[in-house]
Amino acid sequence: MKLYYRQVGEAGTPIIILHGIFGSSDNWLTISKSIADNNHRVFLVDQRNHGRSPRSDVFDYESMASDLAEFIREHQLDKPVLIGHSMGGKVVMQFAMDYPDLFSRVVVVDIAPKFYPVHHGEILRGLDAIPLESIKSRSEADDLLSEYEPIPAVRQFLLKNLYRNEKGQFDWRLNLDVISREIHGVGEELLHARTVTEPTLFIRGSESGYIRDEDIDIIQKLFPNVTLETIEGAGHWVQAEKPEEFVKVLSRFLES
Repeated sequence: MKLYYRQVGEAGTPIIILHGIFGSSDNWLTISKSIADNNHRVFLVDQRNHGRSPRSDVFDYESMASDLAEFIREHQLDKPVLIGHSMGGKVVMQFAMDYPDLFSRVVVVDIAPKFYPVHHGEILRGLDAIPLESIKSRSEADDLLSEYEPIPAVRQFLLKNLYRNEKGQFDWRLNLDVISREIHGVGEELLHARTVTEPTLFIRGSESGYIRDEDIDIIQKLFPNVTLETIEGAGHWVQAEKPEEFVKVLSRFLES
C-alpha cells in the first residue's frame, strides 16, 4: 500500500514516525521540526485507514507492519529509526519482530507489548453520531461530540479528521466503518513474538496508565537492549503535553 507522508529535513539519519489510532501525520509536525534540526530526515506517515493514505478492509498489525516495510523499500531508506505512539508503537514493535534487518533503533511511546481491552467505544459512537450531511460548522460537530467526549483537547484532536470534500460537504479522513469493526484488534497482543536486540527506547507519561510497572518485565524480555524513560506530568499524549521534555529524552537516545 502506498502511504501518504510528509517529510521534514533533507539530510541526515532517516526517522519514520507513526501516529496512533484516530491520528495522522499532522499530529507530529511541530515535534518533527525539532527532531529534524538535529541532523535527521523525518518522515511522517499516515497509516492505512487514516489521513490521506488509502483505505482497506484489512486493518491489523501484520498489514500495517507490511505497509511500513514497503514504505522503507520504496524510499530506499537505510536502517531508519522507527518511532510510534500508541497504536503506532505497536506497529513498530510488530515491524521489529517481522523485519529485523530493515531498521536501526526503535522508539515506542506510551504503549506496551500486551493486550489492551477496547476502550474507544464512546469516541467511536460520538464520531458516528455526527451527521456529516447536515452539520454546518466544526463548532456544531464539537457540540455533538462533547456529549461523548468531555475533554476539549481530545475533541480538538479527533475533529482534525473532519474536512470538506470536493463537493463542499464535511467528511472524515478516517475509515470509521473499518476502524469500528476492527477496533478490538487494536488492543491485541503482537504476533510472531521474538527478541529484538536493537537499541530500544520506551517513553511513558507518569500520569498515563498504558505502561505500568508490572509491564516492565515483558518489555525487557522482548527488548533486552531497552531504556525506559518516564516523563513527569505527562499523560498518554506525552509528545503533545510535554514536547520539550520529549525531544530532550529522544535526542539523548538518538545521540547515544
